Amino acid sequence: MSRDPLDLTALRRDLLAPAGPLARLDVVEESGSTNVDLVDAVRRAPREWPAPAALVAEHQTAGRGRAGRAWETPARAALTVSTLLRPRVPAAALGWVPLVAGLAVARALDASGVEARLKWPNDVLLPAAEAVPGFGAFRKVAGLLAEVVPGQHVPPAVVVGVGLNVAQAADELPVPTATSLALAGVDADRGALLAAVVRELVAAVGRLAAAGGDAGAAGLAAEYAARSATLGTRVRVELAGGATVVEGQAVRVADDGSLVVAAPDGERVVTAGDVHHLRTA
Repeated sequence: MSRDPLDLTALRRDLLAPAGPLARLDVVEESGSTNVDLVDAVRRAPREWPAPAALVAEHQTAGRGRAGRAWETPARAALTVSTLLRPRVPAAALGWVPLVAGLAVARALDASGVEARLKWPNDVLLPAAEAVPGFGAFRKVAGLLAEVVPGQHVPPAVVVGVGLNVAQAADELPVPTATSLALAGVDADRGALLAAVVRELVAAVGRLAAAGGDAGAAGLAAEYAARSATLGTRVRVELAGGATVVEGQAVRVADDGSLVVAAPDGERVVTAGDVHHLRTA
């Protein structure tokens, strides 16, 4: 699979207003973390970053996932983009932003002919021939990280990072539970993927904002449930720090984006944690 550089001229033509949804688009050759860089840039000079805006890196060397996990990509083998959004939604609805972002990535992948599914709260999965612990019969093809930018931003500034494995070979992936589009038999163009992901993300968060943060009224909750590989599955959730574990069946996503788990002692509402899909006995 080709690892050509992104065509910045074409991307600007397609994604910048008035033809596209973005007010600003920057592409850099290398970044430690596009999320860190974009959050810092918005904090330093918010007026220079009107939303929506995106920062893309051809090579990310110190990306961050959930719980501060490191994530590195070979040059031009993945799509690494962070998008600045200012959704006019209540603070309680911001928990839906990473879920909506996952939905946007899954929708962008539809044109590739792959059936992407979602693992709460921020993983995009592809079907796999064999089950692996924690993921079942899936492998992770993309991860997301949504961060509210500190400061007095009205509406709140949110940076949504997307790391999508595109051209990696098996020995270039960080863990055996990961995959790439190339390994799934998809010869994808990163520029076309970038355009699709950004358009879908801006549109989906726009739908959430238009509904006042109500994902149900926006139709996003039903779409998410239909794409979910977590709902209806027995799960083990390790809460922050790993000291507390909740085990049971994932039954629904609450109004604020939390995961509701039917545990032996009753329903538990999980706002953050690592979810492991368990095999059915």
